[in-house]
Amino acid sequence: AKTKVVIDKPNKQAQVQRVQACALENSRLSPSKVNKTSYSISIYKKLKSAMTKFEVVFITSPAIGHLVPIVEFAHHLINCDPRFSITLLIITMPQRPLVNTYVQSCVAKSASTTNIKFVLLPTVDPPSPDQFQSYIGRMSLFIERHKPHVKQAITNLMATELDLDSDRRLVGLFIDVLFTTMIDVANELDIPCYLYFPSSATFLGFMLHLPILDTQLTTGLAELDTELVIPSFVNPVPPSVLPSVALEKDGYSFALQNARRYVETKGIIINTFSELEPHALNSVSASQVPPIYPIGPVLDLAGPAQWHPDRAQHERIMRWLDDQPPSTVVFLCFGSMGVLSGSQVGEIALGLELAGVRFVWALREPPKAQFALPDDYTSLEKVLPDGFLERTNKIGLVCGWVSQVSILAHKAIGGFISHCGWNSILESLWYGIPIATWPIYAEQQINAFEMVKELGLAIEIRLDYREGSDLVLANEVERGINCLMDCDNEVRKKVKDMSKKSRVAMMENGSSYVSLKALIEELVL
Repeated sequence: AKTKVVIDKPNKQAQVQRVQACALENSRLSPSKVNKTSYSISIYKKLKSAMTKFEVVFITSPAIGHLVPIVEFAHHLINCDPRFSITLLIITMPQRPLVNTYVQSCVAKSASTTNIKFVLLPTVDPPSPDQFQSYIGRMSLFIERHKPHVKQAITNLMATELDLDSDRRLVGLFIDVLFTTMIDVANELDIPCYLYFPSSATFLGFMLHLPILDTQLTTGLAELDTELVIPSFVNPVPPSVLPSVALEKDGYSFALQNARRYVETKGIIINTFSELEPHALNSVSASQVPPIYPIGPVLDLAGPAQWHPDRAQHERIMRWLDDQPPSTVVFLCFGSMGVLSGSQVGEIALGLELAGVRFVWALREPPKAQFALPDDYTSLEKVLPDGFLERTNKIGLVCGWVSQVSILAHKAIGGFISHCGWNSILESLWYGIPIATWPIYAEQQINAFEMVKELGLAIEIRLDYREGSDLVLANEVERGINCLMDCDNEVRKKVKDMSKKSRVAMMENGSSYVSLKALIEELVL
């Protein structure tokens, strides 16, 4: 009987010695004559797979909400299988110094490892504001202009490192949701292309359903007065909670253009887990689409506290939280791109005073240029009601940029008023902190709808809020806070249970761990 070969760890020298010994025993040849021809096909394949190193290239949008999860996924992939090396192609934007600071911190950390590196693409001029009305239109054109630079960067990688190392294979280009134009680059270079989808499975289902919906529409989505049946949702979906991009004329065309090309990829990797979105994942997986790999929640649990320049503010907030009783503080934060009008800020301030709860409020001013991000106010007194800071100085803090994940992890936090960005939802679930929904931009309205109506994991303040919406009045804010901070509400219990499930999903043999292993098997074939 032939000796069974078991390759368990990616230790190349040990594997070579083990397989050579088996081949010698089976063939009874001298060591000098042991070569590929004396191995069984199965033994040789195992040896070759164990010895081969695999290269993957990632590219994503220059936004914190997209960049951070894909960087964390890169680390996650390497930690799961050290045969992988990853090159991240970085789009730089001078208008976004915070993003550039994050990238610089990643570059500095990557200097100590050979498995991950960052390649900064040449700077490209952004389109002028008059070229497209929608953000997605301008960003899509901006991405298109990077196409030759992406192709050149991958060509350079293939011509240098991969040619020099015959045991390394480029096995995939992973693109972000707006980067379907890069499928052309992958095809030209004969590289498998995968979509990394950083949002929910329900939203993925909406995007995949959009080309079908487009054939049925007789009017724009913004003009619809009937609810939509979308397979990834259990409930009918009101048009008011559809993403803003789908309600804008040129934004819709770009969303449709990208959605049509998702099916051209070899697989879709999504930052969710099956215990959270079973219906949506089953619905999407049953349709005629590439394989779906739910690998989440992949989170940066250290957060920007490790790289943000305003370390002093972070430490001040954490010291203040240390002095508060457990689960008594409501945290208000609207994401890296979320801003509110002066009138809305005033209503929130009044609502906080009416509720009388402890709070931390991350408040930022609107961006001053195209593609720029919100910034901290130089004077909070100018935007807040007269005397608000003095009246609340014993129970609350108003600040600028914060390390959101660090605050959610603190024992003092009892509730989270959130814009419902998908990363924020996953972070709050990880730490068992219930959300009150206040969407603002991107797909946040549909995320809020899912959390409240589909999953029962959030408290509703608004589901359809966006720029230009009617104000959320102070009494609505007060009512939302009181409901959110109710220690005995059913939502809080469900969130605590989902917190446990999110952690189990990432453990060995958990649902997301198994899904990641399946992706790795696909990549190394």
